[in-house]
Amino acid sequence: MDFSLTKEQELLVQAAREFARKEMTKEVTQKYEESGTYPVDLVKKSCQLGFGIVEFEEKYGGTGSFFNKVLVTIEFCRASSTLGFVAAEPCGLGAELVAKFGTEEQKEKYLVPALRGEGSIAGAFTEPAHGSDLTFLDTKAVLDGDEWVINGTKTFISAADVAKSIVVLCQTDPKAKPSYRGQTLFIVERDSEGVEVRPLKNKLGLKCLSICEVTFDSVRVPKENILGQLNRGFYHTLYLFNRIRILGGARTLGMALGAYDIALSYAKERVAFGQRLSNFQGIRWKLADMATKLEIARLLVYKAAWLEDQGTGDPALSSMVKAWVPPSMIEVINDAIQLLGGYGYLAEYDLERRLRDARAFMIAGGTVETCKNTIADFLIDRAHIIP
Repeated sequence: MDFSLTKEQELLVQAAREFARKEMTKEVTQKYEESGTYPVDLVKKSCQLGFGIVEFEEKYGGTGSFFNKVLVTIEFCRASSTLGFVAAEPCGLGAELVAKFGTEEQKEKYLVPALRGEGSIAGAFTEPAHGSDLTFLDTKAVLDGDEWVINGTKTFISAADVAKSIVVLCQTDPKAKPSYRGQTLFIVERDSEGVEVRPLKNKLGLKCLSICEVTFDSVRVPKENILGQLNRGFYHTLYLFNRIRILGGARTLGMALGAYDIALSYAKERVAFGQRLSNFQGIRWKLADMATKLEIARLLVYKAAWLEDQGTGDPALSSMVKAWVPPSMIEVINDAIQLLGGYGYLAEYDLERRLRDARAFMIAGGTVETCKNTIADFLIDRAHIIP
Protein backbone atom coordinates (compact mmCIF):
# COMPACT_ATOMS: atom_id res chain seq x y z
CA MET A 1 0.00 0.00 0.00
CA ASP A 2 1.78 3.12 -1.28
CA PHE A 3 0.66 6.48 0.13
CA SER A 4 3.22 8.53 -1.81
CA LEU A 5 1.48 11.19 -3.87
CA THR A 6 1.41 11.11 -7.65
CA LYS A 7 2.79 14.05 -9.60
CA GLU A 8 -0.77 15.20 -10.26
CA GLN A 9 -1.61 15.04 -6.56
CA GLU A 10 1.52 16.97 -5.64
CA LEU A 11 0.48 19.68 -8.08
CA LEU A 12 -3.04 19.68 -6.61
CA VAL A 13 -1.65 20.13 -3.08
CA GLN A 14 0.59 22.96 -4.25
CA ALA A 15 -2.26 24.71 -6.05
CA ALA A 16 -4.63 24.29 -3.09
CA ARG A 17 -1.97 25.63 -0.72
CA GLU A 18 -1.32 28.70 -2.86
CA PHE A 19 -5.03 29.40 -3.29
CA ALA A 20 -5.68 29.05 0.44
CA ARG A 21 -2.78 31.27 1.46
CA LYS A 22 -3.94 33.98 -0.94
CA GLU A 23 -7.70 33.84 -0.32
CA MET A 24 -7.88 32.78 3.35
CA THR A 25 -5.44 35.05 5.11
CA LYS A 26 -5.59 35.67 8.83
CA GLU A 27 -7.12 39.09 8.21
CA VAL A 28 -9.85 37.78 5.91
CA THR A 29 -10.63 34.94 8.31
CA GLN A 30 -10.93 37.40 11.19
CA LYS A 31 -13.33 39.54 9.15
CA TYR A 32 -15.70 36.63 8.59
CA GLU A 33 -15.24 35.47 12.18
CA GLU A 34 -16.43 38.84 13.46
CA SER A 35 -19.28 39.30 10.98
CA GLY A 36 -20.48 35.68 11.11
CA THR A 37 -21.40 35.87 7.43
CA TYR A 38 -21.18 33.07 4.88
CA PRO A 39 -18.30 33.58 2.38
CA VAL A 40 -20.36 33.40 -0.82
CA ASP A 41 -17.62 34.67 -3.16
CA LEU A 42 -15.00 32.30 -1.73
CA VAL A 43 -17.37 29.34 -2.10
CA LYS A 44 -18.07 30.17 -5.75
CA LYS A 45 -14.38 30.61 -6.50
CA SER A 46 -13.55 27.28 -4.86
CA CYS A 47 -16.13 25.57 -7.06
CA GLN A 48 -15.13 27.35 -10.26
CA LEU A 49 -11.44 26.49 -9.81
CA GLY A 50 -12.30 22.86 -9.08
CA PHE A 51 -11.07 22.65 -5.48
CA GLY A 52 -14.51 22.37 -3.89
CA ILE A 53 -15.76 19.79 -6.39
CA VAL A 54 -12.63 17.67 -6.72
CA GLU A 55 -14.27 14.45 -5.49
CA PHE A 56 -17.01 14.49 -8.13
CA GLU A 57 -16.83 12.81 -11.55
CA GLU A 58 -14.71 14.32 -14.30
CA LYS A 59 -17.80 15.13 -16.37
CA TYR A 60 -18.78 17.55 -13.58
CA GLY A 61 -15.31 19.14 -13.43
CA GLY A 62 -13.81 17.02 -10.64
CA THR A 63 -11.24 14.23 -10.51
CA GLY A 64 -13.49 11.49 -9.15
CA SER A 65 -11.19 10.97 -6.15
CA PHE A 66 -12.17 11.20 -2.50
CA PHE A 67 -8.47 11.03 -1.62
CA ASN A 68 -7.97 14.26 -3.58
CA LYS A 69 -10.78 15.86 -1.58
CA VAL A 70 -8.92 14.95 1.60
CA LEU A 71 -5.72 16.56 0.24
CA VAL A 72 -7.55 19.81 -0.57
CA THR A 73 -9.35 19.80 2.80
CA ILE A 74 -6.08 19.47 4.72
CA GLU A 75 -4.44 22.36 2.86
CA PHE A 76 -7.47 24.63 3.14
CA CYS A 77 -7.89 24.01 6.87
CA ARG A 78 -4.15 24.43 7.39
CA ALA A 79 -4.47 27.98 6.08
CA SER A 80 -7.74 28.84 7.84
CA SER A 81 -9.70 26.61 10.19
CA THR A 82 -12.95 28.47 9.55
CA LEU A 83 -12.84 29.45 5.88
CA GLY A 84 -10.91 26.32 4.92
CA PHE A 85 -13.67 24.05 6.18
CA VAL A 86 -16.35 25.99 4.28
CA ALA A 87 -14.37 26.35 1.03
CA ALA A 88 -13.52 22.64 0.96
CA GLU A 89 -17.21 21.70 1.37
CA PRO A 90 -19.02 24.35 -0.70
CA CYS A 91 -21.67 22.09 -2.23
CA GLY A 92 -23.18 20.87 1.05
CA LEU A 93 -23.35 17.40 2.59
CA GLY A 94 -26.30 16.40 0.47
CA ALA A 95 -24.41 16.87 -2.80
CA GLU A 96 -22.42 13.67 -2.40
CA LEU A 97 -25.60 11.69 -1.78
CA VAL A 98 -27.18 13.11 -4.93
CA ALA A 99 -24.02 12.29 -6.90
CA LYS A 100 -23.99 8.71 -5.58
CA PHE A 101 -27.67 7.79 -5.53
CA GLY A 102 -29.48 10.40 -7.62
CA THR A 103 -31.13 9.92 -10.98
CA GLU A 104 -29.76 11.81 -13.99
CA GLU A 105 -32.72 14.19 -13.72
CA GLN A 106 -31.99 14.86 -10.04
CA LYS A 107 -28.31 15.45 -10.77
CA GLU A 108 -29.10 17.91 -13.52
CA LYS A 109 -31.63 19.82 -11.41
CA TYR A 110 -29.87 19.89 -8.04
CA LEU A 111 -26.25 18.75 -8.30
CA VAL A 112 -25.05 20.71 -11.33
CA PRO A 113 -26.02 24.15 -9.90
CA ALA A 114 -24.42 23.21 -6.56
CA LEU A 115 -21.16 22.35 -8.30
CA ARG A 116 -21.20 25.79 -9.90
CA GLY A 117 -21.54 27.38 -6.48
CA GLU A 118 -25.12 28.45 -7.21
CA GLY A 119 -26.96 26.81 -4.32
CA SER A 120 -25.69 24.07 -2.05
CA ILE A 121 -27.51 20.89 -1.01
CA ALA A 122 -27.74 20.59 2.78
CA GLY A 123 -28.09 17.26 4.57
CA ALA A 124 -30.69 16.90 7.35
CA PHE A 125 -30.26 13.81 9.52
CA THR A 126 -29.92 14.71 13.21
CA GLU A 127 -33.05 15.21 15.34
CA PRO A 128 -33.49 17.05 18.66
CA ALA A 129 -34.48 13.92 20.60
CA HIS A 130 -32.02 11.47 19.05
CA GLY A 131 -28.66 13.13 18.37
CA SER A 132 -26.23 10.60 16.88
CA ASP A 133 -28.84 7.83 16.97
CA LEU A 134 -30.36 7.64 13.49
CA THR A 135 -31.89 4.18 13.95
CA PHE A 136 -35.34 5.64 14.65
CA LEU A 137 -36.68 8.97 13.46
CA ASP A 138 -39.47 11.27 14.54
CA THR A 139 -39.50 12.93 11.12
CA LYS A 140 -42.11 11.03 9.10
CA ALA A 141 -43.00 10.93 5.41
CA VAL A 142 -46.44 9.58 4.46
CA LEU A 143 -47.52 8.82 0.89
CA ASP A 144 -50.59 10.77 -0.24
CA GLY A 145 -51.45 10.06 -3.88
CA ASP A 146 -48.45 10.99 -6.01
CA GLU A 147 -46.79 13.01 -3.24
CA TRP A 148 -45.09 12.40 0.07
CA VAL A 149 -45.99 14.59 3.05
CA ILE A 150 -43.14 15.28 5.47
CA ASN A 151 -43.53 16.35 9.10
CA GLY A 152 -40.81 16.69 11.70
CA THR A 153 -37.80 18.66 12.86
CA LYS A 154 -34.09 18.31 12.15
CA THR A 155 -31.37 20.14 14.08
CA PHE A 156 -27.67 21.07 13.80
CA ILE A 157 -28.03 21.24 10.01
CA SER A 158 -25.03 22.97 8.45
CA ALA A 159 -25.71 25.95 6.14
CA ALA A 160 -29.39 25.10 5.65
CA ASP A 161 -30.19 28.81 5.48
CA VAL A 162 -28.04 29.30 2.36
CA ALA A 163 -28.87 25.97 0.69
CA LYS A 164 -31.06 25.68 -2.38
CA SER A 165 -32.28 22.22 -1.39
CA ILE A 166 -32.05 19.81 1.54
CA VAL A 167 -31.64 16.03 1.56
CA VAL A 168 -33.85 14.82 4.43
CA LEU A 169 -33.83 11.38 6.09
CA CYS A 170 -37.39 10.34 7.02
CA GLN A 171 -39.17 7.37 8.54
CA THR A 172 -41.38 5.98 5.76
CA ASP A 173 -42.26 2.61 7.27
CA PRO A 174 -43.00 2.98 11.02
CA LYS A 175 -43.64 -0.76 11.33
CA ALA A 176 -40.22 -1.83 10.03
CA LYS A 177 -38.16 -4.06 12.33
CA PRO A 178 -35.55 -2.87 13.03
CA SER A 179 -36.84 0.63 12.44
CA TYR A 180 -33.91 1.84 10.34
CA ARG A 181 -34.99 -0.53 7.57
CA GLY A 182 -37.95 1.78 6.99
CA GLN A 183 -36.14 5.05 6.28
CA THR A 184 -35.95 7.00 3.01
CA LEU A 185 -34.06 10.04 1.71
CA PHE A 186 -35.95 12.89 0.02
CA ILE A 187 -34.75 15.99 -1.81
CA VAL A 188 -36.71 18.98 -0.52
CA GLU A 189 -36.38 22.46 -1.98
CA ARG A 190 -35.66 24.95 0.79
CA ASP A 191 -38.32 27.42 -0.35
CA SER A 192 -41.06 24.74 -0.35
CA GLU A 193 -44.23 25.65 1.54
CA GLY A 194 -44.01 24.41 5.11
CA VAL A 195 -40.19 24.48 5.38
CA GLU A 196 -38.90 26.76 8.14
CA VAL A 197 -35.16 27.27 8.67
CA ARG A 198 -33.96 28.86 11.92
CA PRO A 199 -30.22 29.47 12.45
CA LEU A 200 -28.98 28.54 15.94
CA LYS A 201 -27.04 31.43 17.47
CA ASN A 202 -23.89 31.88 19.55
CA LYS A 203 -21.97 28.70 18.85
CA LEU A 204 -18.36 28.17 19.96
CA GLY A 205 -16.58 28.13 16.61
CA LEU A 206 -16.93 27.95 12.81
CA LYS A 207 -18.58 31.34 13.02
CA CYS A 208 -19.10 31.93 9.29
CA LEU A 209 -21.01 28.66 8.84
CA SER A 210 -24.51 28.53 10.27
CA ILE A 211 -26.05 25.53 11.95
CA CYS A 212 -29.82 25.46 11.78
CA GLU A 213 -32.99 23.90 13.02
CA VAL A 214 -35.23 22.93 10.10
CA THR A 215 -38.94 22.26 10.61
CA PHE A 216 -41.10 20.46 8.04
CA ASP A 217 -44.81 21.18 8.45
CA SER A 218 -46.86 19.10 6.00
CA VAL A 219 -44.24 19.65 3.29
CA ARG A 220 -45.31 17.97 0.06
CA VAL A 221 -42.73 16.51 -2.31
CA PRO A 222 -43.35 14.49 -5.49
CA LYS A 223 -42.49 10.80 -5.74
CA GLU A 224 -39.60 11.57 -8.06
CA ASN A 225 -37.85 13.40 -5.21
CA ILE A 226 -37.04 10.14 -3.44
CA LEU A 227 -33.24 9.91 -3.42
CA GLY A 228 -32.00 6.36 -3.93
CA GLN A 229 -34.24 3.45 -2.98
CA LEU A 230 -37.40 3.52 -0.90
CA ASN A 231 -36.70 2.35 2.69
CA ARG A 232 -32.94 2.21 2.05
CA GLY A 233 -32.18 5.74 3.23
CA PHE A 234 -30.38 4.65 6.39
CA TYR A 235 -27.89 2.60 4.39
CA HIS A 236 -27.38 5.40 1.88
CA THR A 237 -26.68 7.77 4.77
CA LEU A 238 -24.07 5.40 6.23
CA TYR A 239 -22.13 5.72 2.97
CA LEU A 240 -21.96 9.48 3.53
CA PHE A 241 -21.17 9.25 7.23
CA ASN A 242 -18.25 6.93 6.57
CA ARG A 243 -16.74 9.72 4.48
CA ILE A 244 -17.72 12.50 6.87
CA ARG A 245 -15.76 10.78 9.64
CA ILE A 246 -12.64 10.67 7.49
CA LEU A 247 -13.15 14.33 6.60
CA GLY A 248 -13.45 15.18 10.31
CA GLY A 249 -9.94 13.79 10.66
CA ALA A 250 -8.68 15.65 7.58
CA ARG A 251 -10.14 18.96 8.75
CA THR A 252 -8.66 18.79 12.23
CA LEU A 253 -5.35 17.52 10.82
CA GLY A 254 -5.18 20.61 8.63
CA MET A 255 -6.08 22.89 11.53
CA ALA A 256 -3.40 21.30 13.72
CA LEU A 257 -0.76 21.47 10.96
CA GLY A 258 -1.39 25.20 10.74
CA ALA A 259 -1.05 25.51 14.52
CA TYR A 260 2.20 23.54 14.43
CA ASP A 261 3.54 25.85 11.69
CA ILE A 262 2.85 28.85 13.91
CA ALA A 263 4.35 27.24 17.02
CA LEU A 264 7.51 26.04 15.27
CA SER A 265 8.17 29.45 13.73
CA TYR A 266 7.57 31.16 17.08
CA ALA A 267 9.90 28.75 18.92
CA LYS A 268 12.70 29.47 16.46
CA GLU A 269 12.33 33.25 16.77
CA ARG A 270 11.28 33.92 20.37
CA VAL A 271 14.11 34.65 22.80
CA ALA A 272 13.68 34.01 26.53
CA PHE A 273 16.29 33.77 29.28
CA GLY A 274 18.99 34.67 26.77
CA GLN A 275 18.29 32.01 24.14
CA ARG A 276 15.70 30.89 21.61
CA LEU A 277 12.80 28.81 22.87
CA SER A 278 13.76 26.07 20.42
CA ASN A 279 16.98 25.51 22.41
CA PHE A 280 15.10 24.40 25.53
CA GLN A 281 14.70 20.65 25.87
CA GLY A 282 11.11 20.93 27.11
CA ILE A 283 10.13 22.90 24.00
CA ARG A 284 12.00 20.55 21.69
CA TRP A 285 10.23 17.54 23.16
CA LYS A 286 6.86 19.27 22.88
CA LEU A 287 7.46 20.01 19.19
CA ALA A 288 8.63 16.42 18.63
CA ASP A 289 5.45 15.05 20.24
CA MET A 290 3.28 17.39 18.17
CA ALA A 291 4.98 16.37 14.91
CA THR A 292 4.63 12.66 15.77
CA LYS A 293 0.88 13.00 16.37
CA LEU A 294 0.53 14.86 13.08
CA GLU A 295 2.27 12.09 11.15
CA ILE A 296 0.18 9.35 12.78
CA ALA A 297 -2.96 11.31 11.98
CA ARG A 298 -1.88 11.77 8.36
CA LEU A 299 -1.31 8.02 7.93
CA LEU A 300 -4.71 7.16 9.40
CA VAL A 301 -6.54 9.70 7.25
CA TYR A 302 -4.66 8.75 4.09
CA LYS A 303 -5.31 5.03 4.52
CA ALA A 304 -9.01 5.47 5.17
CA ALA A 305 -9.38 7.84 2.19
CA TRP A 306 -7.36 5.52 -0.06
CA LEU A 307 -9.66 2.60 0.78
CA GLU A 308 -12.67 4.75 -0.12
CA ASP A 309 -11.22 5.32 -3.58
CA GLN A 310 -10.65 1.58 -3.99
CA GLY A 311 -14.32 0.93 -3.25
CA THR A 312 -13.39 -0.93 -0.06
CA GLY A 313 -14.16 1.72 2.55
CA ASP A 314 -13.80 0.36 6.08
CA PRO A 315 -16.35 1.69 8.62
CA ALA A 316 -14.15 0.50 11.50
CA LEU A 317 -11.16 2.40 10.15
CA SER A 318 -13.11 5.58 9.36
CA SER A 319 -14.46 5.45 12.92
CA MET A 320 -10.89 5.07 14.21
CA VAL A 321 -10.00 8.20 12.28
CA LYS A 322 -12.90 10.09 13.88
CA ALA A 323 -12.28 8.69 17.37
CA TRP A 324 -8.54 9.35 17.46
CA VAL A 325 -7.59 12.16 15.10
CA PRO A 326 -9.77 15.11 16.28
CA PRO A 327 -8.94 14.63 20.01
CA SER A 328 -5.23 14.25 19.20
CA MET A 329 -5.22 17.29 16.90
CA ILE A 330 -6.92 19.34 19.60
CA GLU A 331 -4.02 18.33 21.87
CA VAL A 332 -1.57 19.59 19.24
CA ILE A 333 -3.38 22.92 18.91
CA ASN A 334 -3.56 23.26 22.69
CA ASP A 335 0.19 22.59 22.94
CA ALA A 336 0.79 25.29 20.32
CA ILE A 337 -1.18 27.76 22.43
CA GLN A 338 0.82 26.78 25.52
CA LEU A 339 4.09 27.25 23.65
CA LEU A 340 3.13 30.79 22.67
CA GLY A 341 2.01 31.60 26.20
CA GLY A 342 -0.20 34.66 26.50
CA TYR A 343 0.11 35.39 22.79
CA GLY A 344 -1.46 32.04 22.00
CA TYR A 345 -4.58 33.18 23.82
CA LEU A 346 -5.04 36.17 21.49
CA ALA A 347 -7.03 36.00 18.26
CA GLU A 348 -4.20 37.82 16.47
CA TYR A 349 -2.05 34.68 16.53
CA ASP A 350 -4.77 32.48 14.99
CA LEU A 351 -4.52 29.63 17.50
CA GLU A 352 -7.49 30.10 19.80
CA ARG A 353 -9.81 30.07 16.77
CA ARG A 354 -8.31 26.79 15.61
CA LEU A 355 -8.99 25.28 19.03
CA ARG A 356 -12.63 26.42 18.95
CA ASP A 357 -13.18 25.31 15.36
CA ALA A 358 -11.57 21.89 15.82
CA ARG A 359 -13.73 21.17 18.86
CA ALA A 360 -16.78 20.81 16.60
CA PHE A 361 -15.44 17.61 15.09
CA MET A 362 -15.52 15.75 18.38
CA ILE A 363 -19.30 15.89 17.82
CA ALA A 364 -20.22 16.62 14.20
CA GLY A 365 -20.72 13.62 11.92
CA GLY A 366 -21.05 11.21 14.82
CA THR A 367 -19.57 11.75 18.26
CA VAL A 368 -16.23 10.26 19.26
CA GLU A 369 -18.08 7.97 21.67
CA THR A 370 -20.42 6.72 18.93
CA CYS A 371 -17.41 5.97 16.74
CA LYS A 372 -15.80 3.94 19.52
CA ASN A 373 -18.98 1.88 19.73
CA THR A 374 -18.79 1.30 15.98
CA ILE A 375 -15.17 0.18 16.23
CA ALA A 376 -15.97 -2.26 19.03
CA ASP A 377 -19.01 -3.55 17.15
CA PHE A 378 -16.95 -4.41 14.09
CA LEU A 379 -13.97 -5.84 15.96
CA ILE A 380 -15.82 -7.85 18.58
CA ASP A 381 -19.33 -8.64 17.41
CA ARG A 382 -18.62 -8.91 13.68
CA ALA A 383 -15.14 -10.45 14.00
CA HIS A 384 -13.70 -7.71 11.78
CA ILE A 385 -10.04 -8.44 11.02
CA ILE A 386 -7.44 -5.67 10.83
CA PRO A 387 -5.22 -6.56 7.83
